[in-house]
Amino acid sequence: MTNRETVRISDCTLRQKKDLPELSFREKLELCRLMDRLNPDMIELDEIRQTKIDSLLIKSVCSAVRSAGIAVPVGLNSESVRTTWEALKEAAHPRLQVAAPVSSVQMEYLYHMKPKAMVKAVEETIAMCRECTPDVEFIAEDATRSDGAFLREILSAAVAAGAQTVTLCDTAGTMLPEEVAEFILALRRDVPELGEIRTGFSCSDGMSLADACAVAAVRSGIREIKAASFRTDGISLKNIVRILDTKGSQFGVSCRVGVEQIRNLTVRIETLCRKGLKGAALPAENGDGIDSGIMLSTHDSRESVLAAAQKLGYDLSDEDMEKVWNRFSEIAEKKDLISLRELDAIIAAEAMQVPPVYYDFNYVINTGNKIGAMSHMKLKYHEQELEGISVGDGSIDAAFNSIEKATGRHFELDDFQIQAISEGREAVGETIVKLRSEGKLYSGRGISTDIVGASIMAYLNALNKIVYEEEEA
Repeated sequence: MTNRETVRISDCTLRQKKDLPELSFREKLELCRLMDRLNPDMIELDEIRQTKIDSLLIKSVCSAVRSAGIAVPVGLNSESVRTTWEALKEAAHPRLQVAAPVSSVQMEYLYHMKPKAMVKAVEETIAMCRECTPDVEFIAEDATRSDGAFLREILSAAVAAGAQTVTLCDTAGTMLPEEVAEFILALRRDVPELGEIRTGFSCSDGMSLADACAVAAVRSGIREIKAASFRTDGISLKNIVRILDTKGSQFGVSCRVGVEQIRNLTVRIETLCRKGLKGAALPAENGDGIDSGIMLSTHDSRESVLAAAQKLGYDLSDEDMEKVWNRFSEIAEKKDLISLRELDAIIAAEAMQVPPVYYDFNYVINTGNKIGAMSHMKLKYHEQELEGISVGDGSIDAAFNSIEKATGRHFELDDFQIQAISEGREAVGETIVKLRSEGKLYSGRGISTDIVGASIMAYLNALNKIVYEEEEA
């Protein structure tokens, strides 16, 4: 059997801007877990723009993803390189990407740079990235519309500066497959340095030919493809993997992504991207989620508990971690095993307990089998009386919406959990609500025989923690 060369697959789903719905922090994290199960070589994240929020997402993804490498682009400056590497460095396989437009129109419009200045900026940035990691990728954006002589100059400079992967982009998506092949073969002939590193290809789907162009690129020597498991305007991961599986032996190539799990996982990824976690109803099948089989015991160290808390998405202060650790230790002495869900409840009950600024709530909710739920909420903020009326998809959704109306505040609902802690008709229910503000997770806990009341308690508990930090700042 002839040895085949490997075509690496870099999943760029989260880098797509066109038509990709707005995803919450938790949805992005779950999406990366699903993509990891497809077994791509790389998962690409977006550039850091909001330092606190985006850095936390990168760190969380690095912790959650087990197999794939994580790639993050940097700006053409040292501060961006330092900030990005600080967030990315714990990944099992970290990659820094230096992306720059190489067509004259985009160079001047986006960066206000002349060609010589762009070459220098790329060289310096790649060199800074190489001080952090050997896996540095140069992405030549709009390469197919660039001046040929300049493109060859900057590609040579990028390889000399230390780039281990160079990706050529047909950003406009205006090339035919045969034109892509001719373009790549000419570059590989004229820039011999490309034979020393891995070359990649990216293409938009402007003429509905992205997949065909990717095949032409592979046949011309490209060994890394940027594809998306939820495609909006680029190469389809599902399609390119199927083509390589069917025709790989003819081309002398193969890829790591298995065709067996593609159908199920890409359907779930598409559902998540279109409808969010609520519509996708995704179970934690891979053992990464809160319902996983991961258990803690009295033998676990403080560091293990802290790591589990971080896995749940919390960034606890030393003071809060001390409270959580003390409560965990008390429970562990009485109970053999503690699940992540139970640890979540401990954090909600112990971490950052604050004097309530929203309190004394009263509510009325009307609902039925043929009408939507409507909630009328009254509560106090300090001594001020607030009131809000809103509809929702069910009683609890309506209640949360009416709290937002009354308070004039909206935060991302990261998670909502309900469980019974006693049995019978008068069973007591416990709820946990997680709100995310400025990238940080705040959890609240409520207990009542009225599950709607418990949910409102938990929401206000989390909200009070956010407001307390805002007012203390």
